[in-house]
Amino acid sequence: MPNHFLRVIVFSAGFASLGVELAASRLLAPFFGTSLLIWANLIGVILLYLSVGYWLGGKWADRDPRSRTLLLILAAAGCAVGLVPLIAAPLLALAIPALAQFNAELGLVSFVGVVILFAVPVTLLGCVPPFALRLATRQINTVGATSGGLYALSTVGSILGVYLTVFWFIPTIGTRLTFALFATVLLGVALFGFARARAAILTLVICAALLGLGGLTLQNRATAIKPLPNVIYETESPYNFIQVIDENPLRLLTVNEGQAYQSVYYPNTILLGGYWDLFLVTPFLTDAAPPRSLLVVGLAAGTVTKQFAQVFPDIQMDGIEIDPAIARVGREFFAMNEPNLNVIVDDGRAALRENNKRYDIIVVDAYRQPYIPFHLATVEYYEELRAHLTERGVVAINAARTPNDARLVNALAATLKQVFPTVLLLDYPNDTNTIILAASDPITPQTYQARLAQLDTAPLAEVAQLARANVRVFDGDGLVLTDDKSAVENLIHSIIFDATLFSGEQN
Repeated sequence: MPNHFLRVIVFSAGFASLGVELAASRLLAPFFGTSLLIWANLIGVILLYLSVGYWLGGKWADRDPRSRTLLLILAAAGCAVGLVPLIAAPLLALAIPALAQFNAELGLVSFVGVVILFAVPVTLLGCVPPFALRLATRQINTVGATSGGLYALSTVGSILGVYLTVFWFIPTIGTRLTFALFATVLLGVALFGFARARAAILTLVICAALLGLGGLTLQNRATAIKPLPNVIYETESPYNFIQVIDENPLRLLTVNEGQAYQSVYYPNTILLGGYWDLFLVTPFLTDAAPPRSLLVVGLAAGTVTKQFAQVFPDIQMDGIEIDPAIARVGREFFAMNEPNLNVIVDDGRAALRENNKRYDIIVVDAYRQPYIPFHLATVEYYEELRAHLTERGVVAINAARTPNDARLVNALAATLKQVFPTVLLLDYPNDTNTIILAASDPITPQTYQARLAQLDTAPLAEVAQLARANVRVFDGDGLVLTDDKSAVENLIHSIIFDATLFSGEQN
């Protein structure tokens, strides 16, 4: 086999290896999310499989140094890559009831089963570089240059695979077709090699494999990625797997593993019977007058801004949403078309640094369930929020809890306490949400309750009554989070494990 074709093989294997890893993260995201824990496990096992492949490929090449064997390895890797999303589908289906029922064992089986699926294709791809090196080596005094060139070429292929997967393949053709594309590339290179060697039978076998995988992929593509009742729309973006659920007339937005709703739309209705309602009375912490300006960090499909626009029609609103696909879904499915709403598509912290406005109320509801982006939950970020408040300004942050575990609420409140003299907790009576309020002036719960008592018109009076009964001062301890040291994901992992394995008995 000529060295230039060996380079093509090595480049193709490198192209597919990291591309498959990124596609794997998107395959798992609708069911397990995109937390640091998921990424760490995925990267770790991919590196383990590649390491096994490097070792196995070297041993294999010494025992059977034939071009035909290398092409068979490449073809087998292509078939395995193409079959991953097909075989993973029933395993991932187990994750839906597991997460809904907090069944840790079933969820673990689903996750581990899918991860193990990548052992065959990634290990085979790892076999390619050392095998190609064995075939390409002609003289002992050129082994260094030959190996350096091949591994550099494999790395260049991996870089191209990363960027094309993230910026083109997944957003354009989706996760399942991305796997099919990598499989086609690997099988196509193997097909060319066998055809060039005039291996007629193997050429026909590869052609049959390509046709079979193509048919199965097209058939699988017609099914929903994550089948849930009443889903009317689903799509993949560079940031999220997005689903819209229609329970006429209620409409819901859920992303990734879907264990919470990021937005709710109920036409001609202001109060939704959820924690969103409490945001409507948070501006009255510091002033009895209606708020004039609002910033929402984590706009999603515009639930909070729609409520504010209906209750305070003269308010000026900015909403920051990192995912342009979610903003588009908000306009198309959630009537997010208020004339006084300015949508900013950007990161919730980067956008703030480019904005010199000040707001009467800043709402932060930027969960990627069940996780908070760590850089939106630190002392430094809260200092930036304070700098964007008016004299009467209030920060209102949604925080999750379980009936017996408020460690995340306490950590966020303790972190806010480093920046704001007033930190109050406003529990929504569902055992899962607390709104944390922060202001630059000292304010007691009694003062806030007195202002709430003055709200006697619908719908604010109803929400004010709920808030008065559930507001309390934060006087506890919690983990203080900073840009340099934030353990917010580990804290959330601990809460999840306690809730699923120990029924949330720890507090």
